[in-house]
Amino acid sequence: MRGRPADQYAYFDAPFIALAHRGGITDEAPIEVENSLRGFKAAWDFGFRHLETDVHTTADGVLVAFHDEVLDRVTDAAGRLAALPWAEVERARIGGSEPIPRLDDLLEALPQARFNIDIKAPGAIEPLASTIERHAAHDRVCVGSFHLASITAFRKRTGGRVATSASPLEVGVFGLAPGLRRVWPLQGQAFQMPELEPRTGRRLLTRGMVDAAHRHGAVVHVWTINERPDMERLIDLGVDGIVTDNLATLKAVLVERDLWEGHA
Repeated sequence: MRGRPADQYAYFDAPFIALAHRGGITDEAPIEVENSLRGFKAAWDFGFRHLETDVHTTADGVLVAFHDEVLDRVTDAAGRLAALPWAEVERARIGGSEPIPRLDDLLEALPQARFNIDIKAPGAIEPLASTIERHAAHDRVCVGSFHLASITAFRKRTGGRVATSASPLEVGVFGLAPGLRRVWPLQGQAFQMPELEPRTGRRLLTRGMVDAAHRHGAVVHVWTINERPDMERLIDLGVDGIVTDNLATLKAVLVERDLWEGHA
């Protein structure tokens, strides 16, 4: 059974989706405060209404918006999120200054923003579904996962009310197996993907793949694109969105092409 087409979800109602990766980079929120509320607010203030984040759960089940499995890389604390209670995680500071936000915090602080959410751990599935329901945020989010079992379980839990991205298997089929594209029962509404297969370097994103996605009613978003020539080339290829750290450049490109539709 195929999933509903992307145009039936409010999340995709812009002509082109510009996604701020972990909050993105602006003068107000440098990369040192990635995935912090400060970073996301700065991206919103810059005009981006689509914001990208990952989610994990703490040892006691609190859903946090954070990229890594461990605190070590970007905070002044250490340890695996899944092994630490929220009381300890909430004391950590990103870049030494910014607290780790819960997804609740982001949805409450930015009530008009839309979030692209990657499920990083199976334990986040139920807390994520419950958080979306609690905030009535079904139209504000698109959810994906690198793990087929996780995105399958999330779709079952939410009954098609939330837009989802294609599984890694489906990205591989559409990118590398053209003969299967026509008959594949695509479940997701968006291909959110790199240009190249990370392990082998084989090209996934082609004009044929984009056209096949569109025939299935899906959109194509590419990550993580930070250079103007690549942005220009991908837009010419027909993609529907770009995930970037470089907010200023992507916004400038989209304004020049009359594709910018931020909230301000």
